[in-house]
Amino acid sequence: MPRSFLAELAFGDLVPPPVPVTAPRSAAPRQRLLAAVVLGAQGRYAAAATALADLRRGADPVVASLAATTLASHRRQLGGHVAARALDGEALVALDGAGGQTDPDGLDAAGAQADALLGLAADNLALGRLAAARRLAAGAAEADDRWRATVRGGWVGAEIALAAGRPREALAPARRAAEAARVRGSRRHVVKSDIVLGVALATAGEPDQRATALDVVTNAAMTAEKYELYSLIWVATRVAADLDPGHAEKYRFRSREVLHAVLRHADPCVMRIAEDSPWVPREPG
Repeated sequence: MPRSFLAELAFGDLVPPPVPVTAPRSAAPRQRLLAAVVLGAQGRYAAAATALADLRRGADPVVASLAATTLASHRRQLGGHVAARALDGEALVALDGAGGQTDPDGLDAAGAQADALLGLAADNLALGRLAAARRLAAGAAEADDRWRATVRGGWVGAEIALAAGRPREALAPARRAAEAARVRGSRRHVVKSDIVLGVALATAGEPDQRATALDVVTNAAMTAEKYELYSLIWVATRVAADLDPGHAEKYRFRSREVLHAVLRHADPCVMRIAEDSPWVPREPG
């Protein structure tokens, strides 16, 4: 069965159209969810949050769960791990007894369970609970082994290894995520996976890998620009600044510029998180 236009925007290789995506209340819940995923990737957090708030209260437990984990990922993007953990916990509870049809991109009960568990793993990792993060990531792998869970599991697995001080062990899950994203052809997931892989390569300690890491990350930044993935442009350019001291100011300027543009389209919760986040500079230039 062919995927919808919104599914290909969210999980495929389509360049966004000139007219911004919208998430009208008259649309079907899953279409609104996909629109919110696209809006979040473009850094339009306020528009995404409006749709996701309604979907979290909807009758479909799977959509409600996926809406909560999507919103959690927006909070986590700027370091709001406590707020994200509450949403990921809500997502897991919402799935009690959920069933229904399967979806090729994991927008089903198994995929939603993996999303919630991986979100909780990332939240716990950021809060210093390494053992809990490992248990939750293992539970996610048991819940779903399809492409999106594999990609997201690779990100979290790499982050766990880095947090544990074992950077070489981060390479395998990072590469697994990048490969699975490319097989699916999801540009957004390829970009995020390459950022994670670039960090793993740069941290692994091999001198020749640092140059490779910079190539991987700068290519990710260029792809993010092409596909208007503003939520990832500022992250990729921030990492590139750390990897390329000679051009660090150029990358930092672009990172600040994009991040502050994103914050102009953020919902109040994201703005509060940004105000307290050490990752967010005070000035755009």
